[in-house]
Amino acid sequence: MSNNKQSFKVCFCFRRIFRLKVAGPPEDIKRMFDMYAENGTISLDDLHSFLVEFQGEGEATKEDAQAIFNSLKHLNIFQRKGLHLDAFFRYLFGDLNPPISSKVHHDMKAPLAHYFLFTGHNSYLTGNQLSSDSSVYPIIQALQRGVRVIELDLWPNSKKNGVEVRHGGTLTSPVELIKCLRAIKDNAFTASEYPVVITFEDHLPSDLQAKVAKMVTETFGDMLYVPNSEFLPEFPSPEILKRKVLISTKPPEYHESQRRTDKDSDEDDPYEDEENSTLQYRQLIAIHAGKPKGDFDMWHIDPMKVRRLSLSEQQLERASKNRGTDIVRFTQRNLLRIYPKGTRLDSSNYDPMLGWSHGAQMVAFNMQGHGKHLHIMEGMFRANGGCGYVKKPDFLLSSSPDNEVFNPEKSFRVRQILKVKLYMGEGWHSDFHRTHFDLYSPPDFFVRVGIAGVPKDTIMLETKPIEDQWIPVWNEEFKFPLSVPELAVLRIEVKEYDNSGNHDFGGQTCLPISELRTGFRAVPLHNRRGIKYKSVKLLMKFEFESPE
Repeated sequence: MSNNKQSFKVCFCFRRIFRLKVAGPPEDIKRMFDMYAENGTISLDDLHSFLVEFQGEGEATKEDAQAIFNSLKHLNIFQRKGLHLDAFFRYLFGDLNPPISSKVHHDMKAPLAHYFLFTGHNSYLTGNQLSSDSSVYPIIQALQRGVRVIELDLWPNSKKNGVEVRHGGTLTSPVELIKCLRAIKDNAFTASEYPVVITFEDHLPSDLQAKVAKMVTETFGDMLYVPNSEFLPEFPSPEILKRKVLISTKPPEYHESQRRTDKDSDEDDPYEDEENSTLQYRQLIAIHAGKPKGDFDMWHIDPMKVRRLSLSEQQLERASKNRGTDIVRFTQRNLLRIYPKGTRLDSSNYDPMLGWSHGAQMVAFNMQGHGKHLHIMEGMFRANGGCGYVKKPDFLLSSSPDNEVFNPEKSFRVRQILKVKLYMGEGWHSDFHRTHFDLYSPPDFFVRVGIAGVPKDTIMLETKPIEDQWIPVWNEEFKFPLSVPELAVLRIEVKEYDNSGNHDFGGQTCLPISELRTGFRAVPLHNRRGIKYKSVKLLMKFEFESPE
């Protein structure tokens, strides 16, 4: 290891001098290099063999290995004959060795109900649910992050002649609907070409609904998906709906009983005008929505038409206690949207796992906040190339010959063990000021590693803190038994140790376990808001084992 020095001013006349260690390749990587190297270098063929045999990249080609060679040519450590140890290490700890795939690889030709959708709640709010501004900017940011479901609350403006978007019954300021629609049109497919669903929470009279229909039609044009019939026996697939915008809301009711019977009158019929307005609006609705009402069984499945049902997180909790399998059966064909309870005025979020384990496709989150649950949500939707659509596990979509479906309340045996080895980290010295974590010394980093999943799988563990190092080396291994790995998300948080227990934040990421690439991987970290740091990353190794 080579050394350099860094000083921290303690007082007027005294400085603390620290000798900073620059860590080299871990012993595991040295051993792997020796296995594949000949005469101190790894050739193109050797690297290809390493990718297939150890990294588990069965589809890797010689061209992939060549691309790795080419990416290292600008470094002084590259040799034309092959990679020596430092170059091999740089590749493993570099951007061409991510922990998950960046490509869309799920089957995208199944009905929409077969996918989890990256879903926003009150997508127009800039902050809390009570007094923050409404704006197009949170909508734009959500779409650029890959969110595919945008929620807009529609209200008459103060003059009752136009439509605005705001959180009703609060002090939030409004934004014009047309501005929101234009923002969606301009940004809908920057992060993903798969469909965007706009859910309207509609508080409008029929004349303003007609204005909305006109606005939507004129704004989106051919981008708008308008179904051929009012009721769909099955939702179309994301593949068919590529680069399309869908409207989802509760259909307005006809008022046929109020219609005039005097057909020969020359006078205008206001009820006919109202019905025409209602019809224009109704025809644009691709996904019919509703909420629980009266004695009607909310989990009733109509074989002739599909629909969307919305429940609060509390309603789902209550329903899941005795109707768990009914919910799963419902979500095999219909859409279920879960939204935060009304008391979350600070725009916080809830555990998404209860919704996902019951097949809920639209687990709606406040995207303007941050925190553990939003990080887990972001982790789930890093799957499938980050396109905003994740195919639901087969067990949520299938039924037995006896029509039995997955029961989320059951406890399942361990089916898989994830082994995680955490070697080292780097990049904080580049992305943070040297006194960001401690005024008088380099940081003392430790890492919390764990699983977010069904209750049986959920756990958090942590490494020991490494004192006074910008490039900490932990070399610690963890094992995680998994009973439902398809829904599990790997949580990683770096903290800077503080004796008070109020540890500083040093980065985080969440990764879908079903998509983890085995072998050595460079894992980039993100800030609290989910934005990736320029340099901060961890070197880790992932392995899967069968339980004994």
